[in-house]
Amino acid sequence: MFSNNTVSEFIFIGFPALYHYNSLLFVCLLIVYLLTIAGNLTICLLVKTDLRLHSPMYIFISTLSFIEIFYTTATIPKMLVNLLVENKTISVRNCLLQTYFFHALGSCECCLLTAMAYDRYLAICHPLHYSSIMTSTMTMRLVGSCFTLGFLLPLTEILLISRLSFINNKLEHIFCDIPPLISLACGDTSINILADFVTNCFTVVVNFFLVMTSYFKIIMTVMKIKTSAGRMKAFSTCVSHLTVVLMFFTCALFMYIRLTKSYSLYFDRAVSILYSVVTPILNPIIYSFRNQEIRLALKNRMCISY
Repeated sequence: MFSNNTVSEFIFIGFPALYHYNSLLFVCLLIVYLLTIAGNLTICLLVKTDLRLHSPMYIFISTLSFIEIFYTTATIPKMLVNLLVENKTISVRNCLLQTYFFHALGSCECCLLTAMAYDRYLAICHPLHYSSIMTSTMTMRLVGSCFTLGFLLPLTEILLISRLSFINNKLEHIFCDIPPLISLACGDTSINILADFVTNCFTVVVNFFLVMTSYFKIIMTVMKIKTSAGRMKAFSTCVSHLTVVLMFFTCALFMYIRLTKSYSLYFDRAVSILYSVVTPILNPIIYSFRNQEIRLALKNRMCISY
């Protein structure tokens, strides 16, 4: 499956100008990672243990937190190791595995955010039919479909990249990803770029379009509510999700919807910090601060502990 080439491992370049601050960066990144795991794990446990949170919306939120735990684990531990060692290398096989799981979990998140938008659409636009449509079985089917699609979508890209030959092993990124890998390949990579573009269009653009379509219909329905209190209550159930959607899809659209192999890799490294490190830690904060039920469940759990 893997091409015969002179490269057996890649060397992460990262941010050379910051090498003198590796110890400080390690501490900061470790704290962010631990807080990310703790925050998302807390939401998962709250939804699992609190019967009041056993509704489709909170099942989707806990699933999102579950994905974020492994999404960050796919990249950050290796980034932490690279901050401590001088030899910042990764084998070609492990690099492709990291790329696959990073994109598979990211695709799962794209699909899940779409399912969450559909859930809000049903709850606001068709409230009388919501309970009969969004049953526990339907919820589990949507979650299962998100994971199935998420892990299938990147396979073609990874298989195509595994057939490339690499003549340069200096990976100008902080973790393995498709754009910097393509930039290191020799020979014709047009099929890889096209496959990457088509896959990302389906994964990112289509899901983003479906989410925005749902929210357009939600806004049209909410604007018909006569009382301002009713409009605010309806909007409040969507604010957290819409905030996460805009953060996630904005970075994804910028990074992956490009039909060229000429990338501004240094700038891409900075943007990658946003979607691989910052966004996952913000998700539990956004949902806990904006959601009264989660705050109440957390408060009750803390009172029980004491």
